[in-house]
Amino acid sequence: MKRIIYAPYLFLLPALSLLLIFKLYPIVLGFKNSLYTPEFIAGQQSFAGLDNYKHLFMDSGFWNSVNVTLIFNVFINPIQIALAFLLALMLNVKLKGIHIFRSINFVPIAVSLPIACILWSIMLSPEQGVVNSALVAMGLQQQPFLISKDQALWVIMAIATWKGVGYWAIFLLAGLQEVPSNLYEAASIDGAGKWQQFKNVTFPLMKRPLTFVIVADTVANFLLFAPMYILTKGGPENSTNVLMNESFASAFVYSDSGRASAIVILLLILILCIIAVQFRMFRSKV
Repeated sequence: MKRIIYAPYLFLLPALSLLLIFKLYPIVLGFKNSLYTPEFIAGQQSFAGLDNYKHLFMDSGFWNSVNVTLIFNVFINPIQIALAFLLALMLNVKLKGIHIFRSINFVPIAVSLPIACILWSIMLSPEQGVVNSALVAMGLQQQPFLISKDQALWVIMAIATWKGVGYWAIFLLAGLQEVPSNLYEAASIDGAGKWQQFKNVTFPLMKRPLTFVIVADTVANFLLFAPMYILTKGGPENSTNVLMNESFASAFVYSDSGRASAIVILLLILILCIIAVQFRMFRSKV
C-alpha cells in the first residue's frame, strides 16, 4: 500500500525538480538580487533593502515602460485571441484540401521569432522595403513604420499577432474538435441556426480552452521582448520600451542588476494580479 501511495509522487518528482530549479529558484534569486545595488568595485554589491523599488516608483522612465507595456497588452491580447478563435473556426470546417490550408496558416509558427523580426524589418524598410514599394505602386505615401514613434508599437503588435495567432489557434482548434457532433445535430433538429449553434453549443463548451489561451497569451505578451530589442531597441523615443526591455537595458547596458531584478519582480506581481482577475472572471463560468 505504501508503494502505491508514493508511486505517483515518484513519477512527478522529475517534473517538480525541474520546476523548482528552472522556475521557482530564479524567482527567489531575482528577489534577492533586487535587494542589492552594484558598487564601483567590479563584482561587488551592497545591501539596499527596498531602495531599488523606491527609486523605480520615482523614475519616469520606469512608469513610461509600465504605460507602454499596458497599452501593448490591452490591445494585442483581445486581437490575438479573437483572430485565433476565428482562424480555428475556419480550420475546423470539413472541406476538401483543408489540411493544406491548415499547413499554410501554421507556417509562421515554424519561423523563429528573431528570424521573423529580421525579415519584417527588411520588408518594412522605409527606402527599399517591399511594403513601401507596394504602397507607392498603389499611389500611396511611404510610411516610416518602425522609425516612427507613433507607428512602431502598432507595427510590433501586428508582427507579434502574425506570429502568434496560428499558435493559439492550434489549442482552440483542438477544443473545437472535442465538441460532440451530436450536439450540433440535436440543435439543428430543434431549428437552431448557425449563430444559435455557436452561441448555445460551441462557445459554452469552449470556455475552458479559451481560458487557457487567454491566460497563456497574457503571460506570453507581457514577457515579449525579442521584437522590441531586435526591431527598435525600445525606441523611437522609448515608444516601444516595455518593461522587459527596460529590465534588459538596466542589467546589460547600465550594469545595474538590482534595478533589473526589481523590474522583473514587479512585472511578475503585475502578471499574477491580472491572471488572478482573469481566473476569477471565468471561475463561475467555466
